[in-house]
Formats: sequence, C-alpha cells, structure tokens
Amino acid sequence: MISTDKIEEIERGLLLEGIAKVHGYDFREYAEASLKRRMIQWLSKSGYSSFGQALPHILRDPVIFEGLLRGITVNVSAMFRDPVVFKTIREQVTPYLKTYPFVKIWHAGCASGESAYSMAILLEEEGFKGRFRIYATDIDHEILSKAQEGVFSLKEMAQFTRNYQKSGGRSSFSDYYTARHDHAIMMSSLKKEIVFAAHNLANDYVFGEMQMVLCRNVLIYFKESLKDRALDLFHSSLSEGGFLCLGTKETLDGRAIAPYYQEIEPHTRIYRKRYA
Repeated sequence: MISTDKIEEIERGLLLEGIAKVHGYDFREYAEASLKRRMIQWLSKSGYSSFGQALPHILRDPVIFEGLLRGITVNVSAMFRDPVVFKTIREQVTPYLKTYPFVKIWHAGCASGESAYSMAILLEEEGFKGRFRIYATDIDHEILSKAQEGVFSLKEMAQFTRNYQKSGGRSSFSDYYTARHDHAIMMSSLKKEIVFAAHNLANDYVFGEMQMVLCRNVLIYFKESLKDRALDLFHSSLSEGGFLCLGTKETLDGRAIAPYYQEIEPHTRIYRKRYA
C-alpha cells in the first residue's frame, strides 16, 4: 500500500506539472526541499486538506493560483543588502561603467524592488544621472506592482540607512524618500530610471544586451539544471567586459560559463565577463 507521504509527493508532482502547462510557471526545477516546505506552508493555510483537493481549483482559478505563487516564490529583500557588495560595485565597477555613454542593467528576481532602488541611488551618486536604465524583473506580477509603487515601511528605513552608509553612501539616505505616516515613498526621479517587467528564468529568454546583470540570492532556490539555464541567459545578455553579480552564497565555480569570467574581488561574487 502506498504511504500518505508518497501520495502527497505524487500530488505535488501532478500539481507542478499542471501549473507549468496551464499557467506557464515551471517550478519543477526548483530545489526540492525548499519548494516542498513552502508548498506545505501554503497548504496548511489554504483550507484544502490535500494538494489533490486543491489541484483543480489552482488550475482553474487565477486568484487561487496567485495566492500559491506568492507562497512559492521568495520575496525577501532589503536596500543595500550586503553593503560590502554595493561598496565594491561603487568603487570597482562604476569606473568601468563610466566608459559607456549609456548603461543598461538587468536585475533578475528583483522581488519588491529594494535592490533595484539601491542601484539607482548608487548610480546617481556616481554621476550616471540620465545615463542608465535598470530593468528589474520577477515572475510575481503582484510583487512587481508593489515594487513599482516604491513604498516601503518607515520602520525599515533605519536598517536601510545603516546599510547605505556602510556601502559608501555619499549623501543622507533620507534625501531619497519622503516619509508619510508610517511609510517611506521613494523619489519619483529614481522610479523613472527603473523599468519593472515580468520575466521567468525557467521559461523566458534573453533580456537584451546589458552592461551588468544582478541576480542575488535567487539561484540558491534552483536545481542544478535551472541554475545553468539562468546563468546561460545572463551570459548571453551581457556585453563583453560586463559584470555579473550573484548572491554571496552563489558562485560560478564548476559552471560551464566560469572560464569566461573573473571575480573582481574575492568572495563578493561580482564577476567580469572576459573579452573574447
């Protein structure tokens, strides 16, 4: 007799296959342990007794599916997260970017936009005002809408300010937002430099020619084959001499594209694409 755990595993597999075919989101190559944990958490709050019971509702009702999507995806972010990384970008990457008349940056897996706004602030401070565009992408349409609004909890600003200062910020962080009640609203001039768009690393393709690609703390949730697919997308999107920035727990070591890159500073996971 098949165990309850095995039946649940089969139901999860059928659900993921159905989501890929019906909704176009393929989570079958996501790291199994973390994906299973998030799906079980969603199920426990959903009102359904099993994935089998939930399956037809998820496939037929977009609202229910969107709820599951938000449960599956990881939307944890902060402004100037890992300040040493942004300090390295400021000191060692921007001098090269200044050689371009216009700089295009792809921020894949931007979540609610904190890191994209951080990059916009950094580039403005380094003299790129009017000479850059950040393309911030994610698979979650609802979180993209939130990112586009540029409204964050005022309680988070104290930590964001400390991160900004540690990253080499040249101004007062409060200059970049307006406090209103318990929220902080990012400057409209920053929003104009960021294009938020839907993009799925599991299904979609190259996002244009970029001078820099950031995808931080996303690959850790992928299986090896999906990691390789995403890295191939980044490689194809980067111009020669461009920069690839991964999360501090992610690396190009052992990857097919590794010979084409050199880490500019040990342990920062900021790589520069070699010239052919």
